[in-house]
Amino acid sequence: MKSKVLVTGIDGFTGRYLAPILAARGYEVHGLVSHAGDSVLPDVSHVHRCDLTDATRVGEVMHDIEPQAVVHLAGVSFVGHGDIEAMYRINLLGTRHLLHALAHNRIRPDAVLLASSANVYGNGTEGVMDETTPPAPANDYAVSKLAMEYVARLYADSLPIIVARPFNYTGVGQDESFLLPKIVAHVRKGASEIELGNLNVARDFSDVRMVAQAYQRLLATKAALGHTFNVCSGKAYTLNEVLALAREISGRALEVRVNPAFVRENEVKVLLGSKARLEACIGKLDTFELRDTLRWMLEHRV
Repeated sequence: MKSKVLVTGIDGFTGRYLAPILAARGYEVHGLVSHAGDSVLPDVSHVHRCDLTDATRVGEVMHDIEPQAVVHLAGVSFVGHGDIEAMYRINLLGTRHLLHALAHNRIRPDAVLLASSANVYGNGTEGVMDETTPPAPANDYAVSKLAMEYVARLYADSLPIIVARPFNYTGVGQDESFLLPKIVAHVRKGASEIELGNLNVARDFSDVRMVAQAYQRLLATKAALGHTFNVCSGKAYTLNEVLALAREISGRALEVRVNPAFVRENEVKVLLGSKARLEACIGKLDTFELRDTLRWMLEHRV
């Protein structure tokens, strides 16, 4: 019998890349979605509709599935999300409902991977952030994710939890509300200008395909249980450098207009991570240079 893995938010950006990897490893893939849609998920054996803020429904679904492994991707993932209350309800209470239900299942999972965020590190301005860097969240999104990590500690004795802190990552299919897909969309349609925020912020950008591979390996590695891992490339790019790469690949230049409305209060200036602990645990991952990721995004559509 195949081992059952549950992926919450499987119909989202990351889940669509993780599902085929898990299916290829022999898992029976179950997906949790917040609402029924028309999306086709060919690598998912079963799709379950469940609002994570509904504790009773979460308990019923976990009892029905009894997963041997869980990857928790569901949540508000956009830093600038306007509904702060929804952000906390989903990222914090939704996670608590999930963990509580799993901890009280007849069969408890062998591994539960929670997708947190490198935003918990806050306004790092120099050096490389590793997992020992003290958290200093600078916005509500980061606070909600750090609070989620603390909630997870309440279940550390009853569930084998892994916390992943992904830095920025991108790829084909990411919503254009995120920065790199927005730039790619403007280049593809031949726009002459683009409105952006602070051009001097630097981010550690990874490829979603690498992130999905990291999640699958963490889930399958016993040594990962009970630990926290950065998921990152170890390289940081300013927005000016990203724009230069897009111009080099496409041959098209964008005139940038800085829109003050896009400059977020408490903007994290530099996010650069160390992947040393991650690769020491699960081995070297497939690498994708940002230039190659941008070319892939420019040449392919969903």
